[in-house]
Amino acid sequence: MLFLCLFGFAPFSTIAQQTSVLFIGNSYIYTADLPGTLKSLALAGGDSVYHESSTLGGFSFEQHSTNASTLNKIASRNWDFVVLQQQSQMPSFPPSQVAWQTYPFAETLVDSIKSNYECSEPIFFMTWGRKDGDQANCGGSPLCTFETMQARLRQSYLEMGSDNDATVAPCGAAWHQMSVDNNSFWSGLYSGDGSHPSAWGTYLNACVFYATIFQKSPVGIPYYSNIGQQDAEDLQQLAEEIVLDSLSNWYIGHADVVSNASYTFGPGLTIIFDGSSENATSHEWDFGDGSISNQESPQHTFSIGGTVEVSHIAKSECDADTTVFEIVLNPTGIVKNSLSQVDVLVNNGTLVVKNVLNSRVKLTLIELTGREIINSIIESLNTKLIHATTKPGLYLVKLSDDKQEWTKKIFIP
Repeated sequence: MLFLCLFGFAPFSTIAQQTSVLFIGNSYIYTADLPGTLKSLALAGGDSVYHESSTLGGFSFEQHSTNASTLNKIASRNWDFVVLQQQSQMPSFPPSQVAWQTYPFAETLVDSIKSNYECSEPIFFMTWGRKDGDQANCGGSPLCTFETMQARLRQSYLEMGSDNDATVAPCGAAWHQMSVDNNSFWSGLYSGDGSHPSAWGTYLNACVFYATIFQKSPVGIPYYSNIGQQDAEDLQQLAEEIVLDSLSNWYIGHADVVSNASYTFGPGLTIIFDGSSENATSHEWDFGDGSISNQESPQHTFSIGGTVEVSHIAKSECDADTTVFEIVLNPTGIVKNSLSQVDVLVNNGTLVVKNVLNSRVKLTLIELTGREIINSIIESLNTKLIHATTKPGLYLVKLSDDKQEWTKKIFIP
């Protein structure tokens, strides 16, 4: 059985504008102006978005893959992100039909994006099931309800993300969660046709894209579009929970470089460094004494005592991450910073801090953006539990006392 596409048309609008994002799709993007809503949300959150679109009513990946306007838009600049949205029904069709009708053209578009600029990140826009399912294709198919249609959309978009080494923006997953949490609110995500997004649906999609692109929570951003502050805050919270609680589910950050650098003490003034890192193809070490290395895991002998700051930059063609160590050197040997003896463990979102020193220690939890989110004092010879109500991700833990500081990275799941 060949499933049929019902194309939806709505007025077209774009707002010219910095992270650069190209939207490729159809009326699910331009209805209620998703690009403009994302731009305004990001601006209110302290971020900048430049966007353009190639969005024609009902257009499919196959049509976009040979459309001169779409291909010219892809080639027009080195985009940071390119959003790909298939015609709304097609990814929900039977797997065998999706395999020949959607997947090859998704791959063609990704190839065009990467050929233009290797560091562009394709984002597959997971859409949502229709409010009453796909009634045009309901007979003898599993598409008769929102839930069953949404399940197929989710599966197909995740397969496209996996197959093309790309990110997925889980808008459809957020719509599904709202249908479980608050059915009345979920109904309001649709426009009158039960397919396209309303202003509320588009605002939710913008929050999901904000969290996907910037890997930051939209919660607390003072931009509410025209839907009212309370509804906007509820949708911000939903987007945070769907995206940031499950980054790996959506392949978000799959190509990000993460420096996991560490070091151990050798004899005398020698330190053995380990630059093991995620997705890194090259390494830069600055030992703080005028010496550098491009080895992944070098060994370095310092010539004089004192305090040195050693930095490690893990790099790929498209990304980089830095770890910085502060080390105290003594001509007769290495004196290990005593704060390194303070254990900081993570257990179900709680920091377990074991202070084995005979002095009190201040702990500061810092986002990678530099914002301090937790400050706490741990008394000497004491263990303290600190509840970290934060989004999942990498954080800096800074330990300090009256004489020294110690900083390291931790991951909070």
